[in-house]
Amino acid sequence: MHPIDSAVLVPHPQTPAAGLRAEARVERGIGGHLRLVYVVEGDNLRLPDPAGLERADGLWRTTCFEAFVGAPKSEAYLEVNLSPSGRWALYAFDGYRQGMRSPPAPPPDIEVKTSPGRIELAARIDLAGLAPEGVWRLGLTAVIERADGAKSYWSLAHPEGKPDFHNASGFLLTRAEHA
Repeated sequence: MHPIDSAVLVPHPQTPAAGLRAEARVERGIGGHLRLVYVVEGDNLRLPDPAGLERADGLWRTTCFEAFVGAPKSEAYLEVNLSPSGRWALYAFDGYRQGMRSPPAPPPDIEVKTSPGRIELAARIDLAGLAPEGVWRLGLTAVIERADGAKSYWSLAHPEGKPDFHNASGFLLTRAEHA
């Protein structure tokens, strides 16, 4: 795998984000492998309890990192959810929030490092046979919860209105496979 991109995520303007910083790094390898690294810095971060590596729904209800993968000229996309708890989810959509299903997939490798005021989650996901071939368009996002329960929503870009990570206008990165 070769490094592809690093980006600072921006908070949705309607959600509290003072004192927080979030960034994501993405690498794309041969055969549909995706490596993601998310780093969040700030005080009073709430992390879900450790749960081990298991598939689960509803991870976005607390601190969670997400990636959206699709082909440039297709409405279909994949959504990857990664929790600092070790839980994960993968969904396939036929179009904007349409035809959602949970395709079979091997569990990702997830490593979480925490220290006061910092979370780093690194994951390697095998999307072979699920992600489109050729060029990918990518959206990188995060839900960050503070100890008081306040949540902020982070992305490469936000469409008008409420936070909506499924809106393809936030799928800003495009990358081809690397050897």
